[in-house]
Amino acid sequence: MKWTIIVGARPNFMKIAPLYRAIRKWNSNHVTFINTFLIHTGQHYDECMSTVFFRDFELPPFDINLEVGSMSHAEQTGIMMMHIEKILIDNRPDLVIVVGDVNSTLAGALAAVKLNIPVAHIEAGMRSYDRTMPEEINRVIVDCISTYLFPPSPDGKDNLIAEGVSESKIHVCGDTMVDNLLYNLEKSKLSNITERLSLTEKLKSTYRDSVMPYCLLTLHRVNNVDDASTLEKIVIGLQKITSKAHIIFPIHPRTKERIFKFGLQDYFCFHGDTIKPIDFLEGYKKKTIHCINPLPYHDFVYLMMNATAVLTDSGGIQQEATILDIPCLILRETTERPMNLINGTNVLTYNNSNKIKDEFNKIWHSNFKHATRMEYDDGHAAERIVDVLTNGYL
Repeated sequence: MKWTIIVGARPNFMKIAPLYRAIRKWNSNHVTFINTFLIHTGQHYDECMSTVFFRDFELPPFDINLEVGSMSHAEQTGIMMMHIEKILIDNRPDLVIVVGDVNSTLAGALAAVKLNIPVAHIEAGMRSYDRTMPEEINRVIVDCISTYLFPPSPDGKDNLIAEGVSESKIHVCGDTMVDNLLYNLEKSKLSNITERLSLTEKLKSTYRDSVMPYCLLTLHRVNNVDDASTLEKIVIGLQKITSKAHIIFPIHPRTKERIFKFGLQDYFCFHGDTIKPIDFLEGYKKKTIHCINPLPYHDFVYLMMNATAVLTDSGGIQQEATILDIPCLILRETTERPMNLINGTNVLTYNNSNKIKDEFNKIWHSNFKHATRMEYDDGHAAERIVDVLTNGYL
């Protein structure tokens, strides 16, 4: 069996790591062998956003890096498709696997289906029903043209059936991102990131500690950071909670560029890989959000595990916060993971400054709901996916 796996952005790397472990396990137990060819489009390309994750997740070296880099959605997707098409013609795999909802996902699926190569979409069926989000367009198109669809939860299956997808194509196997989190949990606990950032971890019993706790922030969605008014509303909301908790922000390079472009830099204090205690004292006077360089996965998970709350517009972090039972405020109008609003720790705050403050105050007073694990959140989603894809090859 020849499988080509296409990735390009940081979330993709953590979603395919369990898949590679499952493939290695399958190969060790069967005569028929799965040969993989890994294409990295280079959508995320620097050390902090790409290389470090291949090392942390023990992924095999990519077979080819397209080094596409940053550009408009149309340019990026088109250039990726051109390169991927040539590779697929040369290698002619039996299957192309794409993950998530980024432009690399769309480009890989379109290039494959036009060559009549079956496509498997891991993380299918997720819907925010917000067509202003580029990711939503990517999800809908990729699901429409895929042969194998792997929703992480039953609501994804319901979405696909409602859109007319044949039930025979749909396989609810769980979330490989959850696999990755559970697999790396013990290793993440060995991180010394709180020491490097001069942070005191929250006390599990109370937030009214003599030492100020912290929240963990991520912010990168186009809808949030490319509009000056929206970004400012979110930042003002974040400022409203900095009198009670430090905000630690591993900042996306693109978000940092937009902050300076829109003249919002005075709301932030920019550090590198460490923060000195004196920086917090100065930041407290100004109610400042503390920006640090993007973090390796294990450091990030450790920060998340010990945060008072997570504030994010990321899809994957919503899921991870739920698995870790950490309160999570979603800085968006919609979410493609509505089950985590019901069963998880997540609350939508939109870009409403007062809503951000009010929902954080509930967390501060220990008034937040705890998560309920779903059936497939057991760390074995990737193994079930491989079992589906190899059915008939035994």
